[in-house]
Order: sequence, then structure tokens, then C-alpha cells
Amino acid sequence: MDNQLKNLRKEIRYKLVEVSHFTKTPHLGSCLSSVDLLITLYWRILNLYPDNPKHAERDYFLLGKGHAASALYTVLAYRGFFNIDKLMEHGKDNSAFEEHPGVNAPPGVEAVSGSLGHALSLATGMAKAAKIQDLGNTFYVLVGDGELNEGTIWEAAMFAPAHQLSNLVLVIDFNKLQGTGESCNIMQLEPLDEKFKSFGWFVKRVNGHCLTELEDAFNQCKLQQNKPSVVIADTIKGDGISFMEGDNNWHYRIPSQEELPIIADELGIS
Repeated sequence: MDNQLKNLRKEIRYKLVEVSHFTKTPHLGSCLSSVDLLITLYWRILNLYPDNPKHAERDYFLLGKGHAASALYTVLAYRGFFNIDKLMEHGKDNSAFEEHPGVNAPPGVEAVSGSLGHALSLATGMAKAAKIQDLGNTFYVLVGDGELNEGTIWEAAMFAPAHQLSNLVLVIDFNKLQGTGESCNIMQLEPLDEKFKSFGWFVKRVNGHCLTELEDAFNQCKLQQNKPSVVIADTIKGDGISFMEGDNNWHYRIPSQEELPIIADELGIS
């Protein structure tokens, strides 16, 4: 991993903490589990045009777990889609930076999300349309493991292989927790990789906090000719901050003023 990405991992995590604290917005744990997935996609995988976000040849990223909008906004800001200072508008009245991405979302946000389960179906339809038109875009969708509770996920999971949507990549932030408890105690998710294989998907299961594993997995997805791909990323809710890791209270908790310097010290932020 190069120094740029090492620094980004720390800077983006701390910026998420700052945004949560100063704007009093929740879902920090869910944002932190997805940071490395987003960094890999936005700095190593996606075809992007920050100066022209609607470029016809761009790849599309859709956020299924809309409650992690702060993570997406922060990555887009650091990637140059808009000024980083705009992040402090998160959750404010009449702001483009809503707690879940809305219709007036900032540049780089491709879809309204937050009603869980819809983003994969939306991306599946977009990928099918791109295939019909012989376009070269690839459609990436990030969902949480709790989002797999939704039946629409599995309808799309059957549709995509039937239509050989090799331009569709599903990314599962498998942090093992959701708002009401441990994911596998709420729905029987495992063996998750075997489920998707049985549906006809190309499957890679990786450490969701290892950027080299993630990059290799996404590059393998690009080689698929006649099937959609899913990257199952085993992650930790609250990753990178010791007292948040695996603590589901951080699904809703806001960091205090006293915790900010502790977190900065852990992350090595001066």
C-alpha cells in the first residue's frame, strides 16, 4: 500500500469522526467499516471524472446502505468532487448532504438511497440497459449485511446471472452487525459465498480492510465475461478506532468532545 492510501485511511476516518461530532449525525460505526472498500474503489478501480461527474463513460457507484452516506460524501470530497469544507453541512436543514442521499445530493452521488434493498435492483436494471446499448460502464453497488434481509436483494441476485450481467459488481460490507443485533442471529446469512455461487455469481471473499486483497478481487471481477460478481468483504464495525470496533452502540452514538483527541492519537492525526 502506498503512502497516499495509508494517509487517506487515517484522514478519512478522522474526518468522519469530526463530521459526526460537529453535525451530531449517527452511523459512524457503519461508515468506518466501509472506508477501505470505498478508498479502493475510488482510488484504484472506478473510471471517474470529478470535473465532469456525469461523463458518459464513467463507472457508476450506488450506495445501498444509505445510512453510511457520510462515508461516501467524505470519499467524494477527498477525490475532488467538491470542497471538503462542505462536509460540515451534513444533516443540516436544506443541505444537499442529507443523512441518506436524496434527490438533491452532491456531485458524484448516483442515486437516492436509504430504503434498504433497492440499490442492487436499481443497478441491475442499469447494467441490463447498458448491455442492451453495448455501453462500457460498470455498475458497483455497496450493501450492508443487514441489507441482505431484504427480499429484493435476492430477486436481483437471481436476475443478474440469468442476464449475464458481467458489468455488475456487488460489494457486501459484512461487518456482522446491524441496528438491532448480530446479523446472523437475525437472518441465516452463512454460508454467504456458497449462496451466491449457487445463484451463478463469481464470488470473492476477502479481508475488507486489506486494500491489496480488495484491489485484486475487484480486478478479478473485471475479467468475468458472462456472470455478475460479488465481493464479500469481511469487515469490522467501527474499524480503526479501538473502543468502537465491534461495539454496536456506535450504530447510533455520537463521539464526544473528550473522545476527539483520543481518536486523533489512535489514528496518528496531529
